[in-house]
Amino acid sequence: MAGVDGGGDGTVGKALDVLDRVAQAGRPVRFSELLTDGAYPKATLYRFLQTLTHQGMLAYDADRQTYGLGVRLVRLAHAAWAQSSIAPLARPFIDRLSAEVGETIHLAQLDLGQVLYVDKRNAQRPVEMFSQAGKVGPAYCTGVGKAMLAFLTQDELSRAMERQSFHRFTDHTLNTPAKLLAELQAIRDRGFAFDREEHEPGIICIALPILTRGGRVMGALSVTSTTARSTLDALAELAPRIGETAALIAAEAESWRFPEQNRA
Repeated sequence: MAGVDGGGDGTVGKALDVLDRVAQAGRPVRFSELLTDGAYPKATLYRFLQTLTHQGMLAYDADRQTYGLGVRLVRLAHAAWAQSSIAPLARPFIDRLSAEVGETIHLAQLDLGQVLYVDKRNAQRPVEMFSQAGKVGPAYCTGVGKAMLAFLTQDELSRAMERQSFHRFTDHTLNTPAKLLAELQAIRDRGFAFDREEHEPGIICIALPILTRGGRVMGALSVTSTTARSTLDALAELAPRIGETAALIAAEAESWRFPEQNRA
């Protein structure tokens, strides 16, 4: 995954870059780790960490001498989920879809060119996989990611492409920009995306974008299964039903975000 460069946003951007690095570690980290792996001088890094800690964005454990995410982020995350995520509005629709198809349902949005999973419903027979609500994953090798990338504007797509790592996770991963761009054109032509074991072996899915009436990307919805119990052809048969659900979510989201426009 491409790193976040806060340099263009001054002090705030750099402080948020430090916060991102603590979050990406997935565990409390020491000052020395952040200093070794980072781009900031010792005094600058220390100042950022002190500010973030004083503001409740980070928590410092004096006994272990480590920094972890602060509880203020929990409150902010909850507010963001309620105000900016389409998950609360989509919940009844994905509940219904989950009950009908019996497979894993993912709801995702784009975050700086990557996939942010905002909700998930497990299959009737759950399978362990990477995706969980709140996790960030690659866009170029996931069904929901490719479904969203395919319908971005050219400028949006160019910026998102710069943030793809093109790391080869499996033998099926599209690991070059040219391969991905060809796949995105195919997705636009047929209206939906596949994950052909591109991120995790044995995991396949079909995904459709959630679009505004003007064609702007709001998110994506997928049905995920395994090669042991389904096929891409079988998943493709679900495309009309997934599309209906995506349209219902989009209509609900537009009514919520632009009530005056919709009344007009």
